[in-house]
Amino acid sequence: MNGYPWGAFGQGVGAAAATALTVMLLTFALAVARGLHRIVDIAWGAAFAAVALVAYAVSAGEGDGVRRLLVTVLTVVWGLRLAVHIALRGRGHGEDARYEAMLARAPGHRNLYALRMVYLLQGLLVLLVSLPVQAAMYLPGKLGPAGYAGCVLWLTGLLFEAVGDRQLARFKADPANCGRIMDRGLWSWTRHPNYFGDFCVWWGLFLIVCDDPVVAAVTVVSPLVMSFLLIGGSGKRLLERHMADRPGFAAYTARTSGFFPLPPKRS
Repeated sequence: MNGYPWGAFGQGVGAAAATALTVMLLTFALAVARGLHRIVDIAWGAAFAAVALVAYAVSAGEGDGVRRLLVTVLTVVWGLRLAVHIALRGRGHGEDARYEAMLARAPGHRNLYALRMVYLLQGLLVLLVSLPVQAAMYLPGKLGPAGYAGCVLWLTGLLFEAVGDRQLARFKADPANCGRIMDRGLWSWTRHPNYFGDFCVWWGLFLIVCDDPVVAAVTVVSPLVMSFLLIGGSGKRLLERHMADRPGFAAYTARTSGFFPLPPKRS
């Protein structure tokens, strides 16, 4: 597919960078005022939604209108659902243990360290991971087979994420489950249905730009980075390290797939 407007795309990336930075700086100011850095987790999904909306606005008149609207809606739905879920989950709780541990080791000013290592870093990741969303705004031509496959994969991911989060919330709400390992529903097929859902969402959004192989080659870094974060970075790896000593976790890992959904092994 020829005629991709790389100049306009570059300007769009600049607008996306300014948007991600603005969201993270505003979140940092609010977090310092409240003394609660865990609210940056809410800003993660919200920043993607904001980037998608700004990208849609600045790309007016470019690309295919259907693809532009589709990618915007998919990203905003995913980002706002995640932001609302995290906000409700953390309501009434104090600082997240991850940030407490990180700030306890901070050299120099704690808040400035958090600004560099959390807020600005997450803003950069939002910019990088959202590259397919930005690129889709300028892609000419109608949605092709890869785009339709991406929509199916995105929907699969959203369902895994939303259903998994709902099942876990109901499990934790029952006092009888205090200290127990969640191993029911989707959590019996994969130890991380929510992370697997994110994985599918971002590979799905990437597929929507795969009708142009050059654009796909430029933006494939997005799902690769997200996959690393979910599996080897701050997602699965850190969570399982935190849970390693909990009673029953070793048996749970022995019978349940680590990431990709598979039928549970028999005891």
